Amino acid sequence: MTGHSGNAERPRASDRLPPRADWLLPASDRLLPASDRLLPASDRLSPRADRHPPASDRLSPRADRHPPASDRHPPAGEPLPPEVGGAAPGSRGAAPEPGRAAARDRAAEAEAEDDEERAVAQALALVGRQAPKEADAGGEPDPGSRASGRPQGRPGPTDPAGPEAAAFPRRDSPTSASLRTGPDSPVPHDRAHHRATPWREARAVAARSGRAVPPRTVRLPLDQALGQVLSEPLGALTDLPSFDTSAMDGWAVAGPGPWAIRDDVGILAGHAPPSPLPDGEAVRIATGARIPADVTAVIRSEHAFADEAKGLLHAQRQVNPGQDIRPRGQECRSGDQLLPAGVLVTPAVLGLAAAAGYDELPTRPRPRVDVLVLGDELLTAGLPHDGLIRDALGPMIGPWLRALGAEVSAPRRLGDDAEALRQAVTASEADLIVTTGGTAAGPVDHVHPVLARIGAELLVDGVAVRPGHPMLLARLGAAGPYLVGLPGNPLAAVSGLLTLAEPLLRELSGRPSEAPYRVPVRDDVHGHPHDTRLIPVVHRTAGAPGPASGSATRRADTGTGRDTDHVVPLHYNGPAMLRGVAAADGLAVVEPGGVRSGTEVEILDLPWAPATPWTEGCFT
Repeated sequence: MTGHSGNAERPRASDRLPPRADWLLPASDRLLPASDRLLPASDRLSPRADRHPPASDRLSPRADRHPPASDRHPPAGEPLPPEVGGAAPGSRGAAPEPGRAAARDRAAEAEAEDDEERAVAQALALVGRQAPKEADAGGEPDPGSRASGRPQGRPGPTDPAGPEAAAFPRRDSPTSASLRTGPDSPVPHDRAHHRATPWREARAVAARSGRAVPPRTVRLPLDQALGQVLSEPLGALTDLPSFDTSAMDGWAVAGPGPWAIRDDVGILAGHAPPSPLPDGEAVRIATGARIPADVTAVIRSEHAFADEAKGLLHAQRQVNPGQDIRPRGQECRSGDQLLPAGVLVTPAVLGLAAAAGYDELPTRPRPRVDVLVLGDELLTAGLPHDGLIRDALGPMIGPWLRALGAEVSAPRRLGDDAEALRQAVTASEADLIVTTGGTAAGPVDHVHPVLARIGAELLVDGVAVRPGHPMLLARLGAAGPYLVGLPGNPLAAVSGLLTLAEPLLRELSGRPSEAPYRVPVRDDVHGHPHDTRLIPVVHRTAGAPGPASGSATRRADTGTGRDTDHVVPLHYNGPAMLRGVAAADGLAVVEPGGVRSGTEVEILDLPWAPATPWTEGCFT
């Protein structure tokens, strides 16, 4: 198909649409059985070049694209041609068995039909749009134009975001020179041809970006340090305890008994050092009081009998030297490291710091985050109506970011206004800006054009994960701030939070990363052919109908999750759904191709599972 001008005749919709009966095939005819869909990726996927033939081949007449079944399925026992995964002539691989070959053939056919249906639907949405000016001028065809050899809106072989992101190609989309490329940028910036960043690589890029920011230290009084992170190791400023003290209320005795009772008020906590105690004497002592010199032991009140008439004290149990005495330095010596840097300041940490002599603590300030909610279709109250929907991300993103340790401003709703977005991004004084929606390639998806306009550096532009593949990470200046662009679908946005925002905020706040752990999954989980999937799950223990009681019980010392028998995948895990994750306590990381029941999968804990009221949502 050749290039066209703005007034070129377009094919009729009836020419571009397959018969309606093909569009409405029963799900059983369009979807492979689970057993076929869960074949290893190496058995289901032919080489990438074979799965993505040139557009001219994919867009041949329908009759050519769907030959009779006899042509598409060779007789049993004959080798499959290479384009459907068979062994090429001269290769060492033998022809696969007929059942598996037929399954791969059906998988390739189903994938081709799905691609075709999406492409036609997206092309219909573009009827009436003007052809790109580059094609009119005879220059390099726009990647989404017909002159490029594939329909507008149809992604190329390496489009990471799939049909959703490429459905509306932008005429003002940045070229490869529009966005600066940095050392952590894993992909070129021509969005029509770059590859999606692998999921684990994207998380690593986000973590490195956080570590690249020079750490800051703020010294806070103890009553303001709760929930902060120590920026320096906490060392003991004194011995703990700083003198020998009594561990119990009772009698301090010297030498063997019985002991003559010294006639005075006894020794109380917080008083001046007492005089030495001679052998054969006993004196009353309170818990926490200083031990006189030469004391042998402390006898608890309930274990002693005082004969007031004779003035003698008798022990009712054996007395061991040093019993119920806390010696100086028992807990620590001055200069000992009590806690390393990166520890979260909890109430117990505050108590330890006070006991060790601290009035204030060196802390890493919480990262400041601005949240920008994009979309003209969003309502802030009431029921959806007239094509408008409720904003689910505005109420969710802020508390989620606080649970990750950030200081979050109130969300700002900008609608689909590119200039408002540019002004908000350039005026922000936050360490991180989080946007919701607008990261794909639709006519009002303004995040990429705005980043190009202000000269931002894209570090991650699309991630090979489902849901959430159109997410992005950008650096707005040499030392930040950063911008995380989340997709507009709610569960896809959750995926973006866990993939990019969580590792970035963890490093910005100075928290150590937790060792990953794995737990067997109870059911088969379908996988994407080449992308990671994040699936909401709930933890279960043997014989227990409900979830595990807390994340502490889910992690074993070895990091294998041995304290939990398994996790159960939850339904309602589509990109636009929150019902599944609302009942979950973690997300399972499902590798491409899916997993069988009983396979161990990595688990990403949700940040609020161990939270308690005093955390104010800031602990993970």
